[in-house]
Amino acid sequence: MTILRPRQKRFVERSLSALKEHGNTLSVASTGFGKTICLSAVTQQHLKRVSKNTRACVLAHRDELVNQNRDKFAAMAPNLSTSLVNAQEKSWAARVTFAMVPTLSREANLAVMPPLDLLVIDEAHHAVASTYRAVINRALELNPQTAVFGLTATPLRGDAQGLRPVFSNVADQVSIGEIIRDGHLVPPRTFVIDVGVQGELKEAKRTNADFDMNAVEAILDQGIINEAVVSHWQDKAFDRKTIVFCATVKHANNVCEAFVSAGIKAAVIDGDMAKSDRQALIQEFDQGDLQVLLNCFVLTEGFDSQPVSCVVLLRPSSQKSTFIQCVGRGLRTVDPALYPGIVKTDCMVLDFGISSLLHGSLETDVDLDSKGYTSDQNKPDKDCPECGASVPSRTQECPLCGFEWGQEEPDVERTLGNFVMSEVDLLAQSAFLWTDIFGDDAALLATGFSAWAGMFFLNGQWYGLGGGRDLATRLLAVGARTVCLASANDWLHGHETEDAAQKSKRWLKQPATPAQLNYLPSQYRNDYSLTRYHASCLLAFKFNKKDIQKYVFGASKRYGSRAA
Repeated sequence: MTILRPRQKRFVERSLSALKEHGNTLSVASTGFGKTICLSAVTQQHLKRVSKNTRACVLAHRDELVNQNRDKFAAMAPNLSTSLVNAQEKSWAARVTFAMVPTLSREANLAVMPPLDLLVIDEAHHAVASTYRAVINRALELNPQTAVFGLTATPLRGDAQGLRPVFSNVADQVSIGEIIRDGHLVPPRTFVIDVGVQGELKEAKRTNADFDMNAVEAILDQGIINEAVVSHWQDKAFDRKTIVFCATVKHANNVCEAFVSAGIKAAVIDGDMAKSDRQALIQEFDQGDLQVLLNCFVLTEGFDSQPVSCVVLLRPSSQKSTFIQCVGRGLRTVDPALYPGIVKTDCMVLDFGISSLLHGSLETDVDLDSKGYTSDQNKPDKDCPECGASVPSRTQECPLCGFEWGQEEPDVERTLGNFVMSEVDLLAQSAFLWTDIFGDDAALLATGFSAWAGMFFLNGQWYGLGGGRDLATRLLAVGARTVCLASANDWLHGHETEDAAQKSKRWLKQPATPAQLNYLPSQYRNDYSLTRYHASCLLAFKFNKKDIQKYVFGASKRYGSRAA
């Protein structure tokens, strides 16, 4: 059973409280927070507090998400049975059913749906679509007391519809900044690069949902611009796995030709490709030599390739949610067991359009009535740097002081800073007691009943490790201290129980036992301040020292001080 992080626990508690009060709620959390784990916890606890005979259904719009949600739920709540409703299987036999919306929304399948006590909607910004509304309406028809719980990272929809018809309230919102500060995402570094067309892009034709991409293609898809894009990329990100978002498939193909002509292994993925071909191309990009993957708008929601450390924006977006989805593809941290040799400390964003200027940050204010960022509705969400006035996001000249955003230097680096400053807070917030075992801040370790985790500093780099009883030692993370600490903490959360996580327990602060001292070097026998827990951490290090040294020294030789 997985232990929730403190912030996840608060998220679940707020969601449950809002469900109880309102009968529905929306909770918002960015990529990397662990929405599926929280979804599972809310479902489990809601069913537990209602009655023994309750049923829940968890909705998703793709097979991959349905299966992913079911697998993580099984790890979180192994005592609750699960079943599937998808193209291959249609079973309501279990207490929790995981269903694909396109399948369940068909009239014949809705006809056999049983009464539900809880309906969970993953990627809940889709909830006002007709297929989702058909399922929601049927659930409320069968049981008017059905609670409706939604989770999403991007609450603003591209079609200008608000979520108020489904959700009356927002229980909680976890920002990208919070997740970056806690080490579960890497920070973005953004370069806005003007190749001479920013003015044209600002005036480009728009549709109800977004910019007219044919008009954008006409502006950006020029040989001299495509070559400039490759040149800027080579200058700033030549060694990084890169996702490029283009206006159209034709645009993507032409930019791809420019990359290939420069000797860079690049390919285009589009929606018309067979599923098997798309998967093969993604696999080659994720694990092979392919360095740059271009797309029109295929690689957004649900695409996660950890090695991606550069995102190139060759299309503007009037929708902030689209902007966030694109940049979010590059913010995942890297698991060294899956990608040995890759150290990722940040994600470089090269914006050749105006999205970064338009939206300013990756944070989203939830407004259930919002119609989104359409051409005739400007949301006041940026401040003038000269006079401090709050103005609509697409304003290019401040109406109070005359400051022009278009006067910014064309190649400007913007960074989200100060995330490392929350390391102490992360240590304090951990459910486990972390110990500086040698007093030099180079080796921190925490233990439970079945597992241990540690983070070690060597030659300018931090290394996160985990192991335990019947658990092989493994390398969890390499790079920034916060990322290593987050990965090590999650290892304990995944292999320990709530009982082991109570760092305030009295016995932890009791003196080390004679049995412990017998296994420790003689200098510790006269250290009367040595606690039982500190001793257990020292012993965990001693008994696993050979493995710890093997992984840390081996990783140090492999990684050095490199970063993706």
